[in-house]
Amino acid sequence: MATREAILERLKQHADPAGNGDIVAAGVVRALNVDGGSVRFVMEIAPSLAKAYEPIKAALETELAAMDGVSSISIVMTAHETKTPPPDLKPSRRAEPSGPEPIPGVDRILAIASGKGGVGKSTVSANIACALAAKGRRVGLLDADVYGPSQPRMLGVSGRPSSPDGKIIMPLRNHGVTMMSIGLMVNPDQAVVWRGPMLMGALQQMMRQVQWGALDVLIVDLPPGTGDVQMTLAQKAPVTGAVIVSTPQDVALIDARKGVDMFNQLKVPIVGMVENMSMHICSNCGHEEHIFGHGGVKAEAEKMGVPLLAELPLHLDIRLAADGGAPIVASAPDSPQAAAFLDLADSLIEKGAA
Repeated sequence: MATREAILERLKQHADPAGNGDIVAAGVVRALNVDGGSVRFVMEIAPSLAKAYEPIKAALETELAAMDGVSSISIVMTAHETKTPPPDLKPSRRAEPSGPEPIPGVDRILAIASGKGGVGKSTVSANIACALAAKGRRVGLLDADVYGPSQPRMLGVSGRPSSPDGKIIMPLRNHGVTMMSIGLMVNPDQAVVWRGPMLMGALQQMMRQVQWGALDVLIVDLPPGTGDVQMTLAQKAPVTGAVIVSTPQDVALIDARKGVDMFNQLKVPIVGMVENMSMHICSNCGHEEHIFGHGGVKAEAEKMGVPLLAELPLHLDIRLAADGGAPIVASAPDSPQAAAFLDLADSLIEKGAA
């Protein structure tokens, strides 16, 4: 079985074209994940070195594939240019009292929400974003889960965003998705200890000061629950609709109902509900089992008159792909697991939400 140490030793054999020692010492290798025979990592480089790194990436794919115990390899190369540091996202404690205003260049805003944490909302958000991009949509992803930002890891991006003038923030991009997260603006190990008004101000900065460009849809990965961030989004931006993610178990459905009620009160249309972790297929025998129950979200959706958009599987590959920085839709687009998210993207397009 391949080990992390053995992979690192192989990576250290390649020199950094910028002259900063090997590529590991130079900090080029990010988010290295070795799980069984699966090896995934990100190569973060300067744009000017893109051509110099292409042969290194190709050589690593060949060399790692030849190592004992390595069954699959995913190397994502991202190019970031460091310019003026972006503005500090520690906003004033008083939000501007204005009504909903469109975000320049953004056609639709789709909120992905959940009543409680742990139901896979962020994983669903990342895969929906990649699936819509694969369908040809121009997609942005705003990670508004301020206390637990996970999209930088899931989309395989890192590094502090740049700013040409100290005011406008340049978002990062990977897998065809333009992304911004509070996780890119603070130390990964630093807790965000902000009260409600500061959260509201930070969300407005990420909506208004980020140069999103022309987007067909901006997906907003909301924090779990019914709090300040959800209210601020609905009050400050014209949200096209919301998708509620839940597992089938009763304790999750109780909170999902509250999420639906919250958006009804905020006059945000409910596009539909998604049952995540709906079933598990045994990798050894193929038996389908329902670890968290099955059909609970469908029954709840029918009760509330809300469409059921998808029943998504609980699968190890989905988790490994997200942890490795390349959602399953991007890393294994032909897999049955990716197909579920691609079908969900089709449904969102048909409903005019994306």
